[in-house]
Amino acid sequence: MSRKPFVRRVYWNEPAMNWWERFYLFEILRGLSITGGVFTRNMWRWITGRKGALTAYYPEEIRPDYARHNRGKHILTQRPDGRPQCIACNMCATVCPARCIEIEAGLDPDDTPHPKYAKRFEIDYSRCIFCGFCVEACPEDAIRMVPETPGLPAQDRWHMWIDRDALLNWNPQRDVAKPYPPKPGKGVPT
Repeated sequence: MSRKPFVRRVYWNEPAMNWWERFYLFEILRGLSITGGVFTRNMWRWITGRKGALTAYYPEEIRPDYARHNRGKHILTQRPDGRPQCIACNMCATVCPARCIEIEAGLDPDDTPHPKYAKRFEIDYSRCIFCGFCVEACPEDAIRMVPETPGLPAQDRWHMWIDRDALLNWNPQRDVAKPYPPKPGKGVPT
């Protein structure tokens, strides 16, 4: 039985460059004018004795212009065996106003409490609005947002899809509010 490869959805409003943007000289000049304006403004502030550009030494310091309640980057919590806490209930994907979460469920018949698990869990950061509804909707405390800034700049839209492995292994957390029941086995009554 051959399996078809997964094909990502094509959005109706994907950006297309016009001839002005494809002729990169104008865009380069526009970018240089923005950068030169910021440089000149900061230099003038420094010369006149006012505060200019501030440098934050990341990760020791957090940028001062971020909101105190910045939600940040998504992570998936882990079960004690290292698998995701997610039971593929699709509550997060259903409540997401940007429709940027895609989950493919898998079946594990050996796991009697929750036989479904997330075989594929992806978030499209090019569409995510970081509202936090997915965290609130999750009944298993499987998805969280940590106050870190995701590395969002990418060359194209396809590099902004964050998959299950990246969500699990970036900042692994196992302190879930609703612990996953252990599998029946040695020393565990059934």
